[in-house]
Amino acid sequence: MRPTSLFVAARRVPQQSRRMVSTSTENAQKKAQEYMATAQKYGAQGFETAKKALGPVGEKAGNMLGSYKEPLLYNVSVARELLKQVYVAERLQPPTSISTLTNAYSTIYARASNPAYWREIFRNGDWAKIGVYGLEAYGIFKIGEIIGRRSLVGYDLH
Repeated sequence: MRPTSLFVAARRVPQQSRRMVSTSTENAQKKAQEYMATAQKYGAQGFETAKKALGPVGEKAGNMLGSYKEPLLYNVSVARELLKQVYVAERLQPPTSISTLTNAYSTIYARASNPAYWREIFRNGDWAKIGVYGLEAYGIFKIGEIIGRRSLVGYDLH
């Protein structure tokens, strides 16, 4: 098929299918606006609840935020709604018993302490995947350290 024939075929798309695309886009935009309105409503409610719970300290913190308060609350609310949708879509659930946790950690320990497991990893080539996972964990740890210190390098000793 020549490239020009693709353009000719695209022009022959029936008008009805074009309308369906625009309708689905409009529906998606409408749904996004509904989610944003819901997020803003919950954000405002959350801020008021926090302000009541923290009393004068919460009110002072809210006043210190000034004009940043609304965008911050909006972003937190949107993130919460997004995480809620991911949680539902992926069918995530916390562990229901302690035995689940102990089983997972005992499996990890048993594999890590078994030399035959490591030989098999190097034979399969899965060592690269484990290395990437380790690097990710180390990176997340270091980001937590930076946030905890409130400094990119070292601690503020003043």
